[in-house]
Amino acid sequence: MPSTTRRDTPPPRTGSGEAEVLRGFLDYLRDSIAAKVDGVPEPQVRTAGVPSGTNLLGLLNHLTAVERAMFLGDRVPDWQETFRAAAGESAAEVLARYREAVRLANEVLDGCTDLGAPVPRPDRSAPSVRWALTHMIEETGRHAGHADILRELLDGTTGR
Repeated sequence: MPSTTRRDTPPPRTGSGEAEVLRGFLDYLRDSIAAKVDGVPEPQVRTAGVPSGTNLLGLLNHLTAVERAMFLGDRVPDWQETFRAAAGESAAEVLARYREAVRLANEVLDGCTDLGAPVPRPDRSAPSVRWALTHMIEETGRHAGHADILRELLDGTTGR
């Protein structure tokens, strides 16, 4: 396996406000996981690196569902299914869907001035914006770590 090491990207420089720090780190992790998937050819992008079947494209598909559920109010009937991208959907399509979900989530967040207020979701009660941002940092960071390992196993690429 060839080693294709990328230069590591340091944590983001953000403003000093709580919202700026939380959003800065979330966007940093979002970019990190998207970069791990971007450019990986088929079928490697769907190749399971561990016995559970976890693969790069499935992680990105899952995070798309989490973004949409947390910030846009989408309901997810089966979370396990979100870890698999549809067979007919290309990696570029999944990546574009993720980036669109992030864009829409950021539009919602742009309107949130009180971190203690609930996320403005149209159809159900919601956690506070602070909780939602913290959860998305945890969720995205966790799966970005998985993606780091899967990508290194695939082609030796490391770094953010």
